[in-house]
Amino acid sequence: MKKLGILIVMLFGLTAFSQDKNARASIEVDGVCNMCKERIEKACIRTKGVKSAVWNVETHELKLIFDERKTDLKTINQSIADIGHDTKEIKASDDAYNSLHACCLYRDEAVQDNHKDDYMIVN
Repeated sequence: MKKLGILIVMLFGLTAFSQDKNARASIEVDGVCNMCKERIEKACIRTKGVKSAVWNVETHELKLIFDERKTDLKTINQSIADIGHDTKEIKASDDAYNSLHACCLYRDEAVQDNHKDDYMIVN
């Protein structure tokens, strides 16, 4: 009986100290095409602690799953800005932005217009 009591106490102790290490978040990231999608997701996955990154070309929403013991949203936002894409939190430097492929220059209205037809849904 004493062993059962010790086992129960140990079980509750482990449960109390274990944390849900995986955080989920969504952030808005500027971009216009599938090349942007690949670049954004790759930059996130290369950030230590990020387990999943899926960017939606149409909505610009980036859905993340990350280990908050290893990284945070500020670090992830910076990784994205470093490769040339703006987030709501951090704007990419002009050098990083200008290093993007010509079809990915999302700040240019002509480029945005060129991509609008790519993602229109036909009913």
